[in-house]
Amino acid sequence: MTTRLLSISPSELRKLSSKQILEAIALSEGRVLAAETVCISQPLLTDVTNAELAASLSADILILNIFDVDKPVIIGLPKCQPKDTIRKLKELTGRLIAINLEPVDPGAGEEEIWQMSKGRVANAANALKAKKMGVDMIVITGNPGNHVSNEGITKAIRQIRKKLGDDIILITGKMHASGSLTEAGTNIITKKDVEEFAQAGADIVLFPAPGTVPGITTEYIRELVNYAHELGCLTLTAIGTSQEGSSKETIREIALMAKMTGTDIHHIGDSGYVGIALPENIMEYSMTIRGARHTYRKMAQSVNR
Repeated sequence: MTTRLLSISPSELRKLSSKQILEAIALSEGRVLAAETVCISQPLLTDVTNAELAASLSADILILNIFDVDKPVIIGLPKCQPKDTIRKLKELTGRLIAINLEPVDPGAGEEEIWQMSKGRVANAANALKAKKMGVDMIVITGNPGNHVSNEGITKAIRQIRKKLGDDIILITGKMHASGSLTEAGTNIITKKDVEEFAQAGADIVLFPAPGTVPGITTEYIRELVNYAHELGCLTLTAIGTSQEGSSKETIREIALMAKMTGTDIHHIGDSGYVGIALPENIMEYSMTIRGARHTYRKMAQSVNR
């Protein structure tokens, strides 16, 4: 029987299939925390990666933003062959690793840090490269100003699922408008989008967390979460609007609202400082959704267990 992700050890985690990972998340009953970091930013602790710092603060899933499968770099990681970058991070953290891929053309992006490269496009070839590197999950989403559409996300899901089958977990959706005027506010994601993502092969549907985007309320996201569950998908609610740099009180309120939606995974973004949420907010989020016992256990557990 699959153990809940909340309680699993790193050695047990390494043995799980994609299907078993999804079961372990579901069994955790809304107490799984994903932390996103920008892997090309100077780490907050200089010679320790931001992903390692997030893991030390109890994050279960580490999402790498701006990770290029053709030029894999995680600043602060000990020297290794580029093809071994993800495996080295997994060895150091004992966590599930996800990367963001975006269904837009290379060169897209209004700000230099988000500008797209060929190795960050959401397509089957890049997904296969990521899988071979050891990536557990691919987040098909959009960074600020990159004009990622839900139609583009659906096409990418179909293409990647057809090529990789069930060998990779697909998380799909947007945390904010991604530069689109027509897919903003409650139009960032609708019931129709959820249905199309599910039919295309998404495992986990991503929503903005309540209170992070204008018009996104607890009731609105709760209805969509319930619908995604009916369609057989898990869900992730995300803070992708720099509120990961807000006060602990704000984080606590967002976490509780997200918990009330019934979501399976809670996400905290990468822009508290550049490249990572405020460290104290990662821990505060964890404390809010699962308390001190599980937070400290995750922080204290050795990767050698």
